[in-house]
Amino acid sequence: MTLPDLIPRSVLFGNPDHMATAISPDGTRLGWVAPEDGVLNVWVGPLDGSSPARAVTHDRDRGVRTYAFCHDDRHLVYLQDTAGDESWRLYVLDLETGEATLATPGEGVQARIIGHNRWHRGTVLLALNARDPQLHDVHALDLATGGLTLVAENPGFVDWLVDSDMRLRGALTMDADGGAQIHLRRSLPASADAGPDPEASDPASYELWLEVPPDDAASTDVLGFTRDETGGPGALLLMSSIDANATRLQRHDLATGEVALLGADDRYDVAGAWQNPETLEVQAVEYLRERQEVVLLDPSLQADLDAVHALRALPGIGDGEISVGRRERSDRWWTVAVSPSDGPVNFFVYDRTTQQARHLFPHRAELVGRPLAVMEPFSFTARDGLTVHGYLTFPTGVERSGLPAVLNVHGGPWARDTWGFDPEAQWLANRGYVCVQVNFRASTGYGKAFLNAGDKQWGAAMQDDLTDAVAHVVAQGWVDPDRVGIYGGSYGGYAVLAGAAFTPDLYRCGVDIVGPSNLATLLASVPEYWRPLISMMYRRVGNPETEAALLEERSPLSAVDKIRIPLLVVQGANDPRVKQAEAEQIVAALTAKGLPHEYLLFEDEGHGLAKPQNRERMYARAEAFLAEHLGGRVEPPAAG
Repeated sequence: MTLPDLIPRSVLFGNPDHMATAISPDGTRLGWVAPEDGVLNVWVGPLDGSSPARAVTHDRDRGVRTYAFCHDDRHLVYLQDTAGDESWRLYVLDLETGEATLATPGEGVQARIIGHNRWHRGTVLLALNARDPQLHDVHALDLATGGLTLVAENPGFVDWLVDSDMRLRGALTMDADGGAQIHLRRSLPASADAGPDPEASDPASYELWLEVPPDDAASTDVLGFTRDETGGPGALLLMSSIDANATRLQRHDLATGEVALLGADDRYDVAGAWQNPETLEVQAVEYLRERQEVVLLDPSLQADLDAVHALRALPGIGDGEISVGRRERSDRWWTVAVSPSDGPVNFFVYDRTTQQARHLFPHRAELVGRPLAVMEPFSFTARDGLTVHGYLTFPTGVERSGLPAVLNVHGGPWARDTWGFDPEAQWLANRGYVCVQVNFRASTGYGKAFLNAGDKQWGAAMQDDLTDAVAHVVAQGWVDPDRVGIYGGSYGGYAVLAGAAFTPDLYRCGVDIVGPSNLATLLASVPEYWRPLISMMYRRVGNPETEAALLEERSPLSAVDKIRIPLLVVQGANDPRVKQAEAEQIVAALTAKGLPHEYLLFEDEGHGLAKPQNRERMYARAEAFLAEHLGGRVEPPAAG
């Protein structure tokens, strides 16, 4: 038995051929993101394919990844930052003239889109933190003129609630103990595209609608409002774990007070909903258990769901998770993506009138026919009895016995790994490692008890779950205990440093990508627009004012003397979340102690690597580093 052919890193980590497919609201255009001269840009062509698509943006630096067709059927908008600083600027592109215009301030201001729909086609509601870097005020963008009008100043809200009539209906706040409050306007306001709404800036215009306890704050949120054609209040769709373990989806009729339960599971959170494009009522509920499950509430979609699921049986597609886009106004045409774990993501246009789909393209054509591995769910019992889930990707072509392994830790940490195509899992398996991905406590999706079990457990019980995962795969005989590495980005990078410092005999090497090394400095340096959420960070990580000793104890920098394994530290110079100082201070400490390490600093990146040339440099170095210490395979240098 032998490992299969090497898959080039450029195939796994280069720019995708296609991504982010979307149909214009009028059903005439199809858009996607693809490279132009090696840089990702937005491409647009006719939906029927009657003529070739063309690039409509022409960036030559970091590329364009986030865009949306506008409901005026003439424009699209896209977002860009500068060198990874996450100060998002919004551009408006005229699809008839090809002219792109910067619509928001370009320096140090973050733009967020909070409202745009078929009923208010010429206006986009934006939240901008130009007045106060901690607070986002609401502005109305006129697509025809490009003019920005201030609608409301933010008096201290974490987020705004906007309905389909573009009315500022409510807001969210947080208190000092990490709890949240949902506030609704005392009376229905006018549409925000009608001009300024000064009452929206006055806290007295709101009444408390729901008090969210601290244990539920991270698992409770407003999904939106249903549409009332009479102009009435409609219903509020609430994702909530209050009085339950897992997040449920509820419909609160704001006129009658009636509450309907639309989706619930004892163990798994509701992960999303399909909404009727005309009424915004919920038609289906999604769960992410080991794999995706869609539960229909509207039986009229059953034939469509069956047809979409049947795409997985087509030759060359594979059994994958389904993603459906439905912004086209007639709801005739859907975009569908199918993501297997052992093949590329494939994109389709689905016609509901015929229940037939037209295959568009895979996200990366060069993956077709490559020796990709299947991702497999697994679970184990942690040392305190908690059941922890995750995914394993084994090398193909070799016996599952005594293999080297890399524990690949997800970021967040309030996020989770999911089943589907994962280029890092494929890379590690192809190089000969078992890729171990663990949804440790504090990961989302498994109910609030599991989520909250991670409170103030950075470097403690959260890290123990990773340690116990390694013990589990070793106990099965799959993994050689002397050849285990740890790898991760953001929180995953912290876990790498914590693993090296707190369990120095468990791993043979570690790759830390934009990971914090000192929890006190991490909390002191969060972006200004995160400050309204800082009480949640203090509740879940630790309060510097009252728990300084805890933060020091859990900081890998404080235990650098215990580190014995070689480390590769990767950092973006413009990272606004985990500042460059987090990498510099651990590198300085490692240098002072004479501990083995390497440091890669990318001057033109932020919280992660956007440019393919930077990704190639990082993955090439990480691959050689892992091979040196764990014995996996390395792609040979290109000839010449």
